Amino acid sequence: MGHAGMAATVVRYLRSVGAPTTAGPVEPLPRPELRAVGDDERAPVDPAEFRRVLGTFATGVTVVTAPPGAPGEGPAGFACQSFASLSLDPPLVAFMVARTSTTWPRIARAGVFCVNVLGADQGELCRGFAVSGADKFAGVDHTSAPVSGSPRLDGAAAWIDCAIHAVHTGGDHLIVVGRVTALGTHAEERAPLLFHRGRFARLGD
Repeated sequence: MGHAGMAATVVRYLRSVGAPTTAGPVEPLPRPELRAVGDDERAPVDPAEFRRVLGTFATGVTVVTAPPGAPGEGPAGFACQSFASLSLDPPLVAFMVARTSTTWPRIARAGVFCVNVLGADQGELCRGFAVSGADKFAGVDHTSAPVSGSPRLDGAAAWIDCAIHAVHTGGDHLIVVGRVTALGTHAEERAPLLFHRGRFARLGD
């Protein structure tokens, strides 16, 4: 079944028996060797061409955050464009994260997260959360999301507070499913920040 499958099974079982799944930690997944095909296989498409073609699909831009998941840790966060609404009943969302991510194990330990949908003027904020090894929250104003306590970034167009519901493998990425516990939008309607062909864009550009 693998570590991701076992984690998803445990979460589903705990929920089926009414046990809390956010009070304790979610075990971080080990960092596997990144191969989507076997050693004796050829990749079906050229990676550069894959990126070029998929880059024509414009996406919104988010920052996924989580509260400290272990003593001595600060909050965690990373820039994420692979986010989507998944289900209305029950309310589920999903995001994808690289299996090499150093931020994901911290989110997994917390067991909860908040998706901050960035506004059109928050490109620099996104860049700050796209780097590794820095204090991403330095100088960033935020409050605590009402259920998870995850950082809710000031000025974001919208926020979605979640508990980890399931984790699935997807090649060199993980597919993280979150059950929505609370959500809201900025007091004033804000245009979204978009990502298209390797750069930020706005509606009407």
